[in-house]
Amino acid sequence: MNDLEIRELDPNDEAAFAAWHHAYAVAEVHELGEVGSAWQLQEVHAAMEDGGSHTWSGGWSGVVDGETVAAGWMSTPLLDNRELAEMAVHVLPDHRRRGYGSAVLAHLESVARERGRRVLTGLASWRHEAGSSGAGASGPGFAEAHGWTLALTEVQRDLALPVPTALLNRLAAEAAPAHADYTLRSWSGPVPDDLLQGWAELNALLPTEAPTGDLELEPDSVNTTVVRERESTLERQGRTKYNTIALDGTGTAVAYTDLVTTIHEPGRAYQFGTMVRREHRGHRLGVAVKVANLRLLQDERRDIRRLTTFNAEVNAHMVGVNDAMGFEPVARLGDFQKRLED
Repeated sequence: MNDLEIRELDPNDEAAFAAWHHAYAVAEVHELGEVGSAWQLQEVHAAMEDGGSHTWSGGWSGVVDGETVAAGWMSTPLLDNRELAEMAVHVLPDHRRRGYGSAVLAHLESVARERGRRVLTGLASWRHEAGSSGAGASGPGFAEAHGWTLALTEVQRDLALPVPTALLNRLAAEAAPAHADYTLRSWSGPVPDDLLQGWAELNALLPTEAPTGDLELEPDSVNTTVVRERESTLERQGRTKYNTIALDGTGTAVAYTDLVTTIHEPGRAYQFGTMVRREHRGHRLGVAVKVANLRLLQDERRDIRRLTTFNAEVNAHMVGVNDAMGFEPVARLGDFQKRLED
C-alpha cells in the first residue's frame, strides 16, 4: 500500500483527467458489460469544471508507478442537504484487492469531514440476477466492509426504441379520461420562461417525493437560477434534454418528466426524473407525461435505439408504468449510506 499516491485531480490537466476517467469508466462497467453506464469524459469534465452555485465536485487519482489505478469522485450540495457528500470509488479490475480502494475511500471520507459533511452517500451497480442485496457483487461487498449500509435498491431497466405507435396510442387513450382537466406541454432543450417557476418547484420536490428508503435527505429549495445553471452545464456536456409537463386548470405545474441524450453515446438516452405532485396523483399523469415525452423523443431523434431508466424497487406505480411501456430489467443499483461520527 505504500506505493499508492493519492493526488487531487486538476480538471485542466488533460492527461491526468483522461487517466482518471479511464480508471473510473472501466471499473464502472466491468461487471455489467453492455448494460453498464458511465459518464463520458466530457460530461464529467463539464460538471467538475463548474458546478454553479448549487454543487461542488472534485476528484482524486490513485497513482502507482505513474499509472492511475483508482479514481475517487465527490460531489457536495451547496444550497441544501449541507451535511451530505456523494462519493464514488473505482479501481481498475487488475489492481483490486491491494488496498487501493480502501485508501482512496478513507481519503474521501477525510475530505468530507473537513468540508463539514457527516452523511455520506454512494452508488454501486451489480447484475440483476444477484438480487436486491447484491450478494457476492464487488460494489456492495466493498461498501459494507467499510461501514456503509444499503439504504435503497433500484432496478435499471432498458427500453428498445422505437416503441410501436399503436402501443403509445393505447396507453395514452387508456389514461386520458383520468386527466381530462389537465394540459400537457412537451419541448426539447431549455425550459420556456413561462414554465420556469413551476419546473423549479417540481424539481425541488423530486429528491424527497420519490422513494428514498433509509436515505437521509431534505427537500431542495426552489431556485430558478439553479435550473438555468444546470441547463448551461448540460449544453457544455453535449447533452440535450426532452421534457413534458402537466398543468392543471389554473396553469399550475403538477407533473413532469425529462430524459436526456448525449452526443458522446450515439443511440442511447437516459431517463432523468418523473414526478407527480402528491395532491394530483390518481389521474394517470405519470403515464401521460412519459408517453408524451417518448413521442417527442421518437419524433425528433429516430437515431435513438435504447432508453435507460432507474426506479426504486418499492416504487410499484412507476415500475408498473415502465412495464406497460416495455422496459426490461437489466441490472440493479444500490444507494449506500454512512454517517460519520462526530
